[in-house]
Amino acid sequence: MPRLKLTGIDEGFSVMVSSKLLGADEPELVLESILAIFPDFTCGLPEKPEFPSEQDETLASDGVSLGSFLEAIHKQSILDTALDFMSRDLDSTGTIFHISRQAALAGKVSFPLPGETMLGGVITIEIGGENLEDWLEAATWHNGRDNIPRRVGDEFTMDEKGDAVTWH
Repeated sequence: MPRLKLTGIDEGFSVMVSSKLLGADEPELVLESILAIFPDFTCGLPEKPEFPSEQDETLASDGVSLGSFLEAIHKQSILDTALDFMSRDLDSTGTIFHISRQAALAGKVSFPLPGETMLGGVITIEIGGENLEDWLEAATWHNGRDNIPRRVGDEFTMDEKGDAVTWH
């Protein structure tokens, strides 16, 4: 049976994708990194900063499809890691998580550990709505879960340092 392809669009969720432009960040390059993972992201660009810059802008777009992002985490086989990071700050209203802009430029998804500053900045993804926990589990489902089921916050969830608890 083929995998159900979720996108977050018309599924009862709000999706906001954003990235802060600081200092000498080049708006076109930041936009390119976002578009590599979220191709339907739309946002106007501020003027290119001149050195020295005190730029403090945010590129943001509502209603962005998570389809390409979900496809990327499936191709990279990082579904359990994605479930852990996407649900780390999950509450009754939604979740927020970050991915590396530098990795996104290469079409890859990389999740920064809490408290780490990513070289090149981050893309922030906010998903809101009810029953999001079930949706996250479905969006990151893979055949291995037939043998080792996973749930948000289960005993297999990685620890605060990002280490898998099952490896120690």
